[in-house]
Amino acid sequence: MTTPRTTTAPRPARQHTVIDSPYGPLTLVATDRVLAGLYMTAQRHRPPEETFGDPDPGPFGETVEQLDAYFAGELREFDLPLDLAGTPFQRSVWAELQRIPYGETRTYGELAENLGKPGASRAVGLANGKNPVGIIVPCHRVIGASGSLTGYGGGLDRKQRLLAFENGTEDSSPALF
Repeated sequence: MTTPRTTTAPRPARQHTVIDSPYGPLTLVATDRVLAGLYMTAQRHRPPEETFGDPDPGPFGETVEQLDAYFAGELREFDLPLDLAGTPFQRSVWAELQRIPYGETRTYGELAENLGKPGASRAVGLANGKNPVGIIVPCHRVIGASGSLTGYGGGLDRKQRLLAFENGTEDSSPALF
């Protein structure tokens, strides 16, 4: 009797680094040297630290350059390869988020309409909240039907500040909290 041979696919290599930003520290995570995560401190749905891989700033040079240019007001659209792990529906929502122009907002309902699923605004909101690459995949540009900010995985204060920054209305004085 032969015993079946099992092979295990090698686990993808993961690396991470932490960078400073005007919105607090950002943890960048790469899978096989491709950006797979951008997480803020105290972010909802932030994976456990032990899943981020080894500390290594190597894979993040272009990401850091583009984030620096964005925060300096010199870049309005990111051009980076991304490894977005999620369901097909989540990935379709994240792709739609990337179509929202800098400085503009869309409602969850508008995104659902654009996806051909007009009754799926709640599902769009859930997928939006699971976005693993905040800022670069601009989930902060999504608002409620009434124009309210609704939720944001990085906190409503950050969402308000990011939107104000993109609209040129952010107060540049230091935050009091």
